[in-house]
Amino acid sequence: MRKVTLLGASGSIGTQSLDLFAQDKEHFLLVGVSVGKRVEKLEKIFLDFPSVSFVCVQRKEDYLRLKNIYPKKHWYFGDEGLLSLIEESDCDMVENALVGFAGLCPSVRALECGKILALANKESLVVGGDLIRDLLAKGKGELYPIDSEHVAIAKLLRAVPRDQVEELLITASGGSFRDKRREELEGVTPNDALKHPTWSMGAKITIDSATMMNKGFEVIEAKVLFDFPLEKTKILMHPESHVHSLLLLKDGTYLADVSAPDMHGPIAYALYEGNLAYELKHVKSLGALAPFHFYEFDPKRYRAPGIALEAFEKGGTSRAVLNGANEAAVYAFLEGRTSFLSIDDLVEEAVECLPCIDNPSLEELIRADKESRAFIEAKIGG
Repeated sequence: MRKVTLLGASGSIGTQSLDLFAQDKEHFLLVGVSVGKRVEKLEKIFLDFPSVSFVCVQRKEDYLRLKNIYPKKHWYFGDEGLLSLIEESDCDMVENALVGFAGLCPSVRALECGKILALANKESLVVGGDLIRDLLAKGKGELYPIDSEHVAIAKLLRAVPRDQVEELLITASGGSFRDKRREELEGVTPNDALKHPTWSMGAKITIDSATMMNKGFEVIEAKVLFDFPLEKTKILMHPESHVHSLLLLKDGTYLADVSAPDMHGPIAYALYEGNLAYELKHVKSLGALAPFHFYEFDPKRYRAPGIALEAFEKGGTSRAVLNGANEAAVYAFLEGRTSFLSIDDLVEEAVECLPCIDNPSLEELIRADKESRAFIEAKIGG
């Protein structure tokens, strides 16, 4: 039995993970959760999972109130509380379903503590990929990705020798505005952007899907996870979102991972540490995957992936700047303080203007994240 601490239990990935834990209580024992500000979710979690004894919330006032209501549980709050939760909850596995930069330090701490890390937090790999690779190389913990694209790649690479692979193809739906030209996006609203055509996700990742910054992040994640040449990792437009990733083999054929756009499957693959039965579809052409459709990625229509990869190539703290600026710009858009099209411009300017420190420590990444957010706020405020 795996004893699990779930970070981000109140979000989209966390809620779907709770479904899976409830379905297999012989394999999983949920011992700890974090819920951020959404403390109203705790009552049901405690009812469904009496085994939860360790709980972290974001605000101190919630911590003070709830520890009096539930005195037999161990309570924590804030960013430091997340780290204490990981250390003290006596878990074997940490599932990190946090959103944004807040997930980086918990990912690092989980591996430092020798935990199995089921990782849905993109930013951990985009910003701290070098730190995480170093920890794994030293035998600190294990990592299983939850992103559907990287679960697909992991499955596909188990089916064929790497020297037979020509390209990794990461599919992209195109997001909420995939049927619009860039010049048609001038006045779009947050409500418009949050209407994803195929996936049900949280607000931040839905906006990242609309700009396709998420695909830039996913190419970076693939490099960190699988160490495949960056120039051979491509984005392929696929509006139906049923084919999550493909391998183009050197003989010109394709291996594909195909399933409905539902995160329960990728989450389960990570939670069961890759020990799930699955079938891969091997086809001679993309047309053989009909009725699905595939289109070439247009970097002029979607600027964000190119900005992300430029920051990745620049290296060092530029990756923290990339992520911090993107988070700040996306939330500013969601709050109605900047336009949709300005997100790319703001992030690009931050990456170009802010200093880059090579081989950064975790503390230097944290500082770069704060500086990038301050840069964006100054630009929007100005």
